[in-house]
Amino acid sequence: QVRLVESGGGLVQAGGSLRLSCAASRSIFSVANMGWYRQAPGKQRDLVASISTGGSTNYADSVKGRFIISRDADKNTVYLQMHSLAPEDTAVYYCHADGGLYGHRFDYWGQGTQVTVSS
Repeated sequence: QVRLVESGGGLVQAGGSLRLSCAASRSIFSVANMGWYRQAPGKQRDLVASISTGGSTNYADSVKGRFIISRDADKNTVYLQMHSLAPEDTAVYYCHADGGLYGHRFDYWGQGTQVTVSS
């Protein structure tokens, strides 16, 4: 069974930093494009950052220069390092994996981790 397990959320003051982690099942990590999305109350779920199997990254304009996405193949884990956090970054952050394995496409979501930034 494929799992994405997030950790690292919490409460932080504006200007602070947090690092989110997402541990993925070994069976998919090497072939998965990984991403972090976030969803604030009453809003849609939006892409924050993504990283391809080859290490190419993509960021939402709102987090460029503040957030860094990375992946560790040895640990089957993707990270989101967040700096200069602001109240508008408050949301549930979800890990996402998509790719192909044995001729089948896959698309998985984690359970989400809450990030709250106080002003």
